[in-house]
Amino acid sequence: MDKNLLRALFRCIKGVPFAVTYWDDHTEAFNVTEDKEPVVRVIIKEKIYLPEMFCEPEVKFGEAYMDQKIDIEGDLRELFRLLIQNEDVFKRDVHKQGLLQRFMKSQKEKTVQEQTENVQYHYDLGNDFFKLWLDSTMSYSCAYFKSPEISLEEAQRQKIDHTLRKLQLKAGETLLDIGSGWGWLIIKAARDYGVKALGITLSKEQEEETKKRIKREGLEGQVEVRLADYRDLCVEKNTYDKIVSVGMFEHVGKQYIPAYFSCLGKMLKPQGLSLLHTITHPTESPSNPWMEKYIFPWGYVPSLREVIWALSEFSFHLIDVESLRLHYAMTTDHWAKNFEKVTDQVRERYGERFVRMWRLYLVGCTTSFRCSGLDIHQLLFSKGLCNDLPLTRDYLYAD
Repeated sequence: MDKNLLRALFRCIKGVPFAVTYWDDHTEAFNVTEDKEPVVRVIIKEKIYLPEMFCEPEVKFGEAYMDQKIDIEGDLRELFRLLIQNEDVFKRDVHKQGLLQRFMKSQKEKTVQEQTENVQYHYDLGNDFFKLWLDSTMSYSCAYFKSPEISLEEAQRQKIDHTLRKLQLKAGETLLDIGSGWGWLIIKAARDYGVKALGITLSKEQEEETKKRIKREGLEGQVEVRLADYRDLCVEKNTYDKIVSVGMFEHVGKQYIPAYFSCLGKMLKPQGLSLLHTITHPTESPSNPWMEKYIFPWGYVPSLREVIWALSEFSFHLIDVESLRLHYAMTTDHWAKNFEKVTDQVRERYGERFVRMWRLYLVGCTTSFRCSGLDIHQLLFSKGLCNDLPLTRDYLYAD
């Protein structure tokens, strides 16, 4: 009976040819033609309890792979593409509604302390872990590829340049970076533009590494990093000429989006510029439950319209919006390939289950940005009207 139900499910999946090997070693192929062989094979090593799988398909499939109850042969990205293209086969309306209700309830229940702990859960895995597969800038956000042939490190440096140019920094200005990561942006801003920069992070590992980098660059007194939440900083009543946030907004949470922009309005000087770099959904929707459970607890990816709506509520004026969707697909491609080169080292430290978990995460990201509508945007906006800005975007691309 279990095999017959699975077979009926697999027959509903349309797209590239794929094969399935069941727990009794019987193999079947789907979507095959005379000139198209399976591009990926799913090996089901144990019987699957289908009611549980249909109740939480993302979580249960991910856990089955992590626990080696399911194996994948071939290109994992092709399997993710199939799953994304056939999402409605796995998710019934009742499942979607229940997921949304549970997600919204969890968003409202989380405290600020729990948010901090959840950020540290991911970023405090250890600097040594991230150094294994990130580039030397330790940039853990979308890169900017002026051409597809360039290296990841060059693309990350281009992203930082592109971001800083948008902010139109001037010597002597103050810059706040909310969620400053490992600090390369604030270091470059101070070194190349002569600003005084402050970065804040909730990760102890990131704070320690950034302090070392600042000292190596000889920028003490000009660049500072602090272990702090943006809400704590807001209470201090200091103001800044420019504020940037790259890859942090996804940790704010749906409930706290108004609080974020309220704090931003208090910390940004009149006519000051702010750049927000964030992943976005096409519409408001809950986070992927597997990602929320294993990778980014309590995260929330907002819709683009949700962010733009919030801007106007706090007297921010939108200047520029740019989608970097394919840039992030290329970035995560590099990360996934780099990760595969160091799986032996990761496995030795964290175990096979962790390796499989991060493989799913990285490959799932690169496929989602290409196929699912998941996007990433940079939004540039000012506090109040600012009439002294360039009339064109030429300044972004000048040598």
